[in-house]
Amino acid sequence: MKLFAPLIGALALATLSVTVQAQPAQPDLRRGAELYGGVCVACHGADGNSSTAANPKLAQQHPEYLIKQLREYKSGKRANAIMAGFAAGLSDQDMIDISYWLASQKKTPGFAQNKETIELGEKIYRGGIADRKIAACMACHSPNGAGIPAQYPRLGGQHAEYTAAQLRAFRSGERNNNLQMTHIAQYMTDAEIDAVSDFIAGLR
Repeated sequence: MKLFAPLIGALALATLSVTVQAQPAQPDLRRGAELYGGVCVACHGADGNSSTAANPKLAQQHPEYLIKQLREYKSGKRANAIMAGFAAGLSDQDMIDISYWLASQKKTPGFAQNKETIELGEKIYRGGIADRKIAACMACHSPNGAGIPAQYPRLGGQHAEYTAAQLRAFRSGERNNNLQMTHIAQYMTDAEIDAVSDFIAGLR
């Protein structure tokens, strides 16, 4: 038994070492704010609430989602020349710090603009498109657009133009970092994309 004691102890230490190394890096919100202010603020606003419809609101977004997107911009899995350039200079810790700081910021509400399509947009968001077997958006993104942390992003209040652009990019294959969304968007018409995007902008 004495012969096995050192071996058991060594195995225990090795297991502990692996466990410690496997722990996720802790976010530094102060550093995240500084990095954001130097890299991201021009396009996404001082607090992550972009005032330009072409640039997404990032405030209060789930940090896991933001980290994933930044990593995929850096690797090229998500294609965007501007974001690839910014992400290239970020370390993994930078991405974590920025993403968690953004998650701590409060998003500003958005508004649906088109009264004529609000009914169609709500129908798609809450009930999907049955004849094309498209699931309801709220099944993954929740009834109020808050999403599901670590799985599905927050959509409520997002600029309609940005949401519509992403759905079209999924449909065309230009954006191919989410197979589930590609399968959904490929069956949607422009009118349906615009309607549901406008409806999403008003969710809160």
